[in-house]
Amino acid sequence: MAPASRLTRRKDSVAWPRMSATFWAVLLLITLLIVYCGQLAAGTCEIVTLDRDSSQPRRTIARQTARCACKKGQIAGTTRARPACVDARIVRTKQWCDMVPCLEDEGCDLLVNRSGWTCTQPGGRVKTTTVS
Repeated sequence: MAPASRLTRRKDSVAWPRMSATFWAVLLLITLLIVYCGQLAAGTCEIVTLDRDSSQPRRTIARQTARCACKKGQIAGTTRARPACVDARIVRTKQWCDMVPCLEDEGCDLLVNRSGWTCTQPGGRVKTTTVS
């Protein structure tokens, strides 16, 4: 009687393609890299959409959407005219100028109804931001 071959497969076993261990390791690393790169680091933001409407003379309306991964006690806001994670107290109390939303040479003032703020440049140009 001939000895049984060690390469025989059981009929109920799963037939995986015969690939080297290096192939599977590289495939696993690529998958992990794709998953990791889709995540934001804690405390950071990125602009997802930015729309500008210049249909009215001397006026531009800009709307942007940001995606943030804020730490505990923080919420998405604006610092130096960029999306950023800010203290949640600022948003809760609507003290918008506390998050330093304007550029360095601009002055910040709250709107009367606290629905946003204005940034005034030295030349007199005013940028108004409302929160929605």
